[in-house]
Formats: sequence, C-alpha cells, structure tokens
Amino acid sequence: MNLNQLRDEAMKIAEPHFKKFEPIALHNTKKVLEAFKACQLSDYHFNGTTGYGYNDSGREKLDEVFAHVFKAEKALVRAHFVSGTHALATTLIALLGSGDQGKEFVYAVGAPYDTMQSVIGVPHPMKRSLVERGFIYKEVPLKEGSYDLEAIEKAVNENTRVVVIQRSRGYSTREPLSVMDIEKICAVVKKANPKTICFVDNCYGEFTEMTEPLEHGADIMAGSLIKNSGGGIAPTGGYVAGREDLVEAVAYELTAPGLGDHMGSYTPGYRLFFQGLFLAPHVVLQALKGAVYTASVGTLLGYEVFPKVDSNRFDLIQAVNLNNADEMEQFCRGMQAYSPVDAHVRPVPGDMPGYTDQIIMAGGTFVQGSSIELSADGPVRPPYTIFMQGGLVFEHSMLGILGAAEEILKCRTEQA
Repeated sequence: MNLNQLRDEAMKIAEPHFKKFEPIALHNTKKVLEAFKACQLSDYHFNGTTGYGYNDSGREKLDEVFAHVFKAEKALVRAHFVSGTHALATTLIALLGSGDQGKEFVYAVGAPYDTMQSVIGVPHPMKRSLVERGFIYKEVPLKEGSYDLEAIEKAVNENTRVVVIQRSRGYSTREPLSVMDIEKICAVVKKANPKTICFVDNCYGEFTEMTEPLEHGADIMAGSLIKNSGGGIAPTGGYVAGREDLVEAVAYELTAPGLGDHMGSYTPGYRLFFQGLFLAPHVVLQALKGAVYTASVGTLLGYEVFPKVDSNRFDLIQAVNLNNADEMEQFCRGMQAYSPVDAHVRPVPGDMPGYTDQIIMAGGTFVQGSSIELSADGPVRPPYTIFMQGGLVFEHSMLGILGAAEEILKCRTEQA
C-alpha cells in the first residue's frame, strides 16, 4: 500500500465516526457562550494588571466564567500554574494538608502517569514528595484493564482523605474514563466514607462529553490550560474548579494563607485565556477527529491501537503500539517534519524532568509543550507505545500522521 492509498483508505474508515462528536462540540460551544453572557464578559476584562494584582477584574471574571462552564461553586484559573502537574500537585497538597481527617490518599485507577509519580514519591523517592512529607499513598490496581469498584470501596476507610481519579490514560493503554465511570467511582467512595474528597484529574478530558465530572459526584477537579480548555490559544497556566471551600484551600496553597485568590497579577492580559476557552469545544472536536484518523492509519499499518477506530472517546489521546525503539524515532521524525515550528528538527530520545525513562517527542508547537496542539510522545520502553494527542485543525493532524506513516513505510522498504 502506497501513501496515497493509505491516506484515502484511512479516511474511508475514519470519516463515518466523525459525526458522533459534532453534537458534543455544538452543545459545549453553546455552554461556553451562555457562560460568557451570564457572567457579562466585556473587553475591559482582557486588561492585565501589575504588582499585587488587587481588584483584578479580568482574573476574577476568568474564575467566574470557568466556574459557570464547569458547574463549579468556585474556580481558580491562573497563569501562575506552570503545568497541569503543578495544578494537580497544588490541589492534592492543599486537600491533604487541611482538616483533621486522615492523611491517606488513594489513586483509584491504577498507577498515575510519570510526573505525578514524582509528586507522590513512588516508585522512586523524590525530595519534598508527598510520601516524604509523611502522607500515606495507596493505589488500586486495574482489573482486566479497567477500574475495580469493589477494590476501590475496600481501599477507602475512615482515614482516607482524598481519592484521586485520573480521567485520561496517561502512559498506559487502559481505557479513559467517561463521566458515568467517574460517577460510579465517586458513588462507591462516598458509600465507604462520605467525607472522603473525590478529586478528578481532568487533563485531556474537558469537552469530550456534554457534561463534566463535577456534575457526576466529583468534589473538585483540575487541569491544564495548554490542553483542552485553553483551545490552543492560552499561553500557559492551569485551573482548579469545584467545591468552594476546597478551591479556597488550593488558592491559599498556591499563594499564601490569608492571600488566596485575591492577589496575583498578569501583565499581558487575559484575552487569550477567554478566547481559548471560546475555541476549546471546536478544537477538541478537531483533535478527536485527528485521533480517530490516527487509529485508522495505525490499524492499516498493522499496529495495535488504543482506542480502536469505532470506540467511544473520553479523552484526546490515541495510543499506537509500535514494534521497537527505532520505529518510535521514525514515527516522531515523520510527524515533526509536518510541524509548523521546528519542522527541521530531528527528535531523539532524551531525559525529561519528572520521568524515569527517556522520552521521545514530536511537538513543533506555538506554545511550548502544548498538547492540545498536535504532538506525539512516549517513554522509550516496551511495548514502545507512541501517544498522539491534540491537533488544532484536523487537516494538520491528517498531514502529521501521514508524515509519520511515510517515514515508517520508507524504512520498511529500505529494510526489505
């Protein structure tokens, strides 16, 4: 099969599945517009502030809009979160460090992804990690590749302060969680201990369904603005949304006790954050189409793909199991060649902060590390899985995955 045949056959397989995402994008676009209207967003809210950032109307309005969209009592949306991991870590530390309940926390759906393992301090010790600080970590293993409700209920006791529910697959091939999956998990957690906080890592999941985790029993959630909810426009940052008292505790952890969300300037202004949120449902639609097309191409090339072409999708990530480390380099080299930034660069495996294995990454993005923009990466270890995510426009996703396929096909021909 040549590249043109692959392109056309992949589209023939993928295109019928695109339509199921369009009503979700329409619903979520309407939801965002209703939030802007209800919160009375005006252009003066785009202005930045300096210094302490007292009475920053743009910052306050951004919090208000996010709370409205995600059906939260309160939201904390800040450029000061350096990554999604930072937002998640700050939230987890705040939740564990308050109250007189237990200091135990549970990951409900298997092991967290690599950067959160560093935050926790497992399996390798890490300075200032949660385990080093004396918190007790428990992990509920997957059962046949999925969450185990019975084991989750048994893991929760009177000392369990927080249960973390990671929505996306991370660097694994388990299925991502739907909001109904999250609802089931929250229900068994609350049955075991009504006081335990259900905290959802919502990275990669925003706007993939018509509702969000806070509408299904979660107490609080957090995510990155350079993933779904920033729409490829937000230049940095993260968000936390949920119960008012819990979000307030996170604000005190981010700044200082007594300061909370009342301070924090951002001189460049807030237009890109609002505009990114406005675009986010449509951009997520584009990324989902790109993921389905990638699954189609991967299948035609003979690889195992997760999810399958016809699967329901609750996050943006498409995993492709390649055969070896060389094919990981070929895949990333081909995709990088179709990047708008650094297309001339050759990706090679390297060390990255927070990861134990070397990582290879294709990601010529306008915003550094933005995984709502088209990128592909993975740890160089068996089963040599590449995780493709994002894509601001479907056409770019299509060209990028075909670039990866072209490189692989060329190497196959040379080795034949």
